[in-house]
Amino acid sequence: MSHTLGIRQAQKQKTRRALLDAALGLLEEQSLSSLGLREVTRAVGVAPTAFYRHFRSTADLGVALVEEALGSLHPMIRTTVTSAGSSDERIARAVELIARHVHAYPAHVRFIARERHGGVQPVRAAIRDQLARFAAEVEAELAEDPEAAGWSEEDLAMLAHLYVDQMLITASLFLEAQESAEGEEAHAEARERVTRAATRRLRLVSIGRRHWLD
Repeated sequence: MSHTLGIRQAQKQKTRRALLDAALGLLEEQSLSSLGLREVTRAVGVAPTAFYRHFRSTADLGVALVEEALGSLHPMIRTTVTSAGSSDERIARAVELIARHVHAYPAHVRFIARERHGGVQPVRAAIRDQLARFAAEVEAELAEDPEAAGWSEEDLAMLAHLYVDQMLITASLFLEAQESAEGEEAHAEARERVTRAATRRLRLVSIGRRHWLD
């Protein structure tokens, strides 16, 4: 009996994974608000009724994609603002980590960029909640940095949100560069342009941070 249940559970997880992957693929060309569950089930090759064994609606599926796309990023977010190394080293590490993530998971980055201000309210709320968690984690890391001595909680929160916003902007720019450049050389040049621009912006934030209490 337990063996049979294990097989059923594995099949259920396999179908759920297939639904998520199919939706992510379909969302490369459209927004979640226009995605129909029949499109998703047709792509997977299952009956529409099977969809409801895994998700209540396409909005529920979208929330699951948000958790998948952003939930795993929390360790990376903390790494980008850790006090280890000089300011320039931390900035270089942050930009490189973002570039690698975009290269590895372009569909997830595209989904978040599109749906952050999209028409599906539960998904917007899920993205907002995840980004608020990022900001809170960044704020906690910043508070441990000696440079934060004398900073108010309000100012630390403001700085944390600045860092999170810059990370999102940088990810979107890397994605745009990755998709618009044709050929390996053009792609490398586009990536380098984004790297330079992102580094300069983060340096500006860093300089402002050091002199905020002056």
